[in-house]
Amino acid sequence: MKTKAVLEQTDIKAIAAAAEAEALKNNWAVTIAIVDDGGHLLHLQRLDGAPPTSAHIAPAKANTAAMGRRESKVYEDVINGGRISFLSAPYIQGMLEGGVPIMKDGQCLGAVGVSGVKSTEDAQVARAGIAAIGL
Repeated sequence: MKTKAVLEQTDIKAIAAAAEAEALKNNWAVTIAIVDDGGHLLHLQRLDGAPPTSAHIAPAKANTAAMGRRESKVYEDVINGGRISFLSAPYIQGMLEGGVPIMKDGQCLGAVGVSGVKSTEDAQVARAGIAAIGL
């Protein structure tokens, strides 16, 4: 039997606070979603001024990153590279940059998804959140 780290509430709060701080520092109105390794929503925060649709897109990006164990940008690149049939992949909806998996010792603990600004900026916010727990 193997032992695997899991996200605790203190981790989720630290990730959310750091992601929010990064967004506010840059005056970015975003939604921040944090999911567990199965893509289940643990935290959702829509900052003031974030578009309503971002509250749907951020969790989808996080879910995609967690389920795929890789950044959601990988899927965006695959589709942009011409493999549009990948759009039919089941249970993967957030195929845009901005979903970043939370990895420790080769295991996925969950993911952060951000939506509301340019996708590279969304990913920047997500990575800032993850960095808060030393990963």
